Amino acid sequence: MRIISFNANGLRSAANKGFFDWFRTQDADVLCVQETKAQEHQLAGPQFLPEGYRAWFKDAITKKGYSGVAIYSRREPDEVRTSMGWAPFDDEGRYIEARFGNLSVVSFYIPSGSSGELRQGFKFEVMEWLKPHLDQWLASGRDYVLCGDWNIVRSRLDIKNWTSNQKNSGCLPPERDWLNGLCTDTTGWVDAYRALHAEGQDYTWWSNRGAARANNVGWRIDYQLCTPSLASRLKACSILRDPRFSDHAPFSVDYDL
Repeated sequence: MRIISFNANGLRSAANKGFFDWFRTQDADVLCVQETKAQEHQLAGPQFLPEGYRAWFKDAITKKGYSGVAIYSRREPDEVRTSMGWAPFDDEGRYIEARFGNLSVVSFYIPSGSSGELRQGFKFEVMEWLKPHLDQWLASGRDYVLCGDWNIVRSRLDIKNWTSNQKNSGCLPPERDWLNGLCTDTTGWVDAYRALHAEGQDYTWWSNRGAARANNVGWRIDYQLCTPSLASRLKACSILRDPRFSDHAPFSVDYDL
């Protein structure tokens, strides 16, 4: 089973850059999108729906053209969920879950705090609120794959300029402690990329400023976190830097399912 996670930074923009033409060649079973930056009716045309797939969306209702998540799948899910029960998070279009038997695939978009103290405060609120839910999912007996842009790096392997970013959102010690606390060695969530590439230094996001992408001055903030039950089923993963559809690269993981 091939699952791709992709922050599109505007799905219409990514489509205009050839994303869906590329996606058709990837043989993916599920695509999790973040930052659709559109309302569902704006993504209804055939140029946004490759043959053989169906799509489900959760738009932001707080502001049009903001945030938004989606799941594209070859197989019809048994159930699609779009609410976790907390309006400040749900209404920004940050969660959608597709259930296939005992497997749940989630597309998450964790808030960024880079715009200032207000949004950083909201990010910390989300982290505190989300942790018990993730703990419940771990203990539920279901298999989960949590795809998405988490807007946090885990270690110096995940960011080119480690030292100079210690006071910047996405690399703050409390953020890293929270995410690393989720990914404890034996009983926590499994970071698919890190499980397959223990010393890898690949990035999934590059600033649009300067020549960050050309110089590979990046951050690894897009993840697939899976339940420990799936750790032995991880087969391969790829961060697909080229061609460029967004300031993020698609992240593809193959599971033996």
